[in-house]
Parts: sequence; C-alpha cells; structure tokens
Amino acid sequence: MTDAADVVVVGGGPVGATLALALADSGLDVAVLEARADATPPTDPRAIALSYGSQLILQRLGVWDTLAPATTPIKTIHISQQSRLGRSVLTAEESGLPELGCVVDYGALYGVLASALEASGIPVLYGAQATALATTAEAATVNFARQTEEQMSAALAVVADGGRSLSEIPGIHKEIFDYGQSALVARVETELPHGNIAYERFTPRGPLALLPWGERAFALVWTETPEAAQALCAPDEVDFLQRLHAHFSDRQGRFVRVQDRGVFPLKLARARPVTAQRLAVIGNAAQTLHPVAGQGFNLGLRDAWELAQILRATPPQQIGSAAMLAHYQSSRRLDTGGGILFTDFLVRAFSNDIPGFGTLRGCGLAALDLLAPAKRFVTRKMSFGAHG
Repeated sequence: MTDAADVVVVGGGPVGATLALALADSGLDVAVLEARADATPPTDPRAIALSYGSQLILQRLGVWDTLAPATTPIKTIHISQQSRLGRSVLTAEESGLPELGCVVDYGALYGVLASALEASGIPVLYGAQATALATTAEAATVNFARQTEEQMSAALAVVADGGRSLSEIPGIHKEIFDYGQSALVARVETELPHGNIAYERFTPRGPLALLPWGERAFALVWTETPEAAQALCAPDEVDFLQRLHAHFSDRQGRFVRVQDRGVFPLKLARARPVTAQRLAVIGNAAQTLHPVAGQGFNLGLRDAWELAQILRATPPQQIGSAAMLAHYQSSRRLDTGGGILFTDFLVRAFSNDIPGFGTLRGCGLAALDLLAPAKRFVTRKMSFGAHG
C-alpha cells in the first residue's frame, strides 16, 4: 500500500509534533509516522528544560496554556566552579524576561502535543516503524512496518525521530565525537525549597546541573566518567545522597531523597548536511549535544518552527525543492553552529584540571557577573538561540 502527502514527518515526538502542528492550517497535506503504538504518553522519568523561546513557540502552537500548570519556572541560574572562586548569577528580572525557562516532565510535554495533534486532524500513523527512506528528483518515499510493509511518498520527508529508526539516510552522514563522559540523571529532593533557582556547577570531571522540578525537587544531571557514573547507580539512597552533598555543597541543605537513577553516554553528533534530495533532518536526528546549558532540545524545537515557517512561505509546487532546502539549511546554520560551539566550549574549557585554568575560569565568571550587558547577551542567546 502506498499513500502520498506533501510532507511526511518521521517521528511524532515533541519535535516532529511541533513541526506538524505549525503546519496545521497551512493548506499542506501533512502526515506523521510514529513508532509508538498509540498516543499514550511514555512513562519517561526525564525532565526537559524548556527555554523561554521554546515556551513562546508552544504558545504560538496553542498548547502552552494546557502545559504551563505542569511546569516549574526557572527564575535564576547560578553558575559556579567546584572548590574555586568565581561565580555568576543570571536572573529573569535583569534580562527583562518573565522567566528564563522552565522544567517539565517529558511525558507531560509529549501528551499535550499528542492531544493537540489529534485535535488538529493531522493524520498520525501509530505503530509505524520507518525501515527505509529513498529519494528521487520528484519525491521521497518512506517504507514503514505496521501490520504490513507500507510506503508513503511525499514532496518532502522530514526525519524527526532522533535518528532511532533509520540507520541510513541518503545523502546525509553523521560526525560523532565521544566526550568520554556519561550523565547520571535522577530526581532528587532537598531540605530547602529551590526558590526557582537552577544550578550549573562545573567540576574537573564534568558539570553537575540541578533544575527546579516541582515543590522541593530538582532534576539532577551529574556528569562523570562512564565508570564513575555507572557506579553511582549502585549505592543505597543514603550513601548516594551523602556523595551528592559532598560533590555539590550544602547550598540547598541536605539532599533527602533520590528517585529514577539512570545513566546515558554523552557525545556530540552532527548530521552533515542537514538536508539532501527531498529530505531534511531536524532535532536530535540533526544534532545531539552535551546536556550542559540545556541547549539541545530547544535547538530542535527551533529547527521545527523555522522549517514550518519556510514551508508555509513556499509555493506548493516548490515544496522539497533544492532551493527551498538550501534556504532552510542556510537559515539554521548560525543557530545550530552557535549552539554546538557554545556547549562544546563549556565542556572542553571547564571539564579539566589544567593548572591555571581554574583561576582563569573563575575570573571569567566573576567578570560576567559584573557586566550586565554581557549577562543579558548570554541570557538571550540561551533563551532564543543565535537569532535572539
């Protein structure tokens, strides 16, 4: 069986759903292929840090009012080094923003977007596992397995599934750099209320982030060597919380509870190029970043939003054309390149114990804290990307 559409989106997660919803009233025939069996939100314990710019995208999609009650605002970001002087504090008030971002359960975000997709009338084929993608000058064809092997052709195919299904994408290859680090993620509760403060604490082995999540809880992202990160899953709760307290300090009082510990490796992966004949890759399928500064997911939402705006402005007969895809690739180059350079610089510059570097980093953080224009510049780039 072969179906046809103007745009077929491979992946119905938050990035793919954002693209589809942004095209809902465009007049284009859009279809989404999603490997999950149905629209039930996944039982995923991850926390997602949404920048303020991403909140505005969700607002434009008409889903923010539904999602907002499930989010925890970030009003302040406290940046420091372990056992060294120098720190910087970024605040929403100084930046002229109502908040710097927020934290939300992945499952809640997925569920709100899936419900909006269902209400939009855009067809979502659940249980559709993409198996192959081929392109010609006229169309892209996606093979997918559901109850039987099926196909869908479109003027443009967009891969937005994080690269989980298609091992080969014609015309696109991935460059991968392994940081030699892994992240332990968990939900931790503290003795003191978080006050809507997010912490980014740099250590020689990698950054430790605490993101406010709920009433007295934080989403923890603790970067370590792969062996050390895996070992942190083994201790009992009391031992783990004592180790975390020693690593972080007592700024939040005692850590009193931990849930949902898990470990994943950290790498920088980048698609080259992000477009090819009749196709584009967006989100984690296009770039996977280190979690420091929480840029990767927000970069993917901006991919989806910008591609949708270009598609809406393109005459129907030019959808998927070389000119349209060149326009998209050019429009994303600065934002993508800037996000990759920023996060990669932070990892390389701060995840070491080179003599003298700690003092230089401390001076840099202190200088940033004293320069209000520089703080506003950094905040806006983190919130809105390179075009912020």
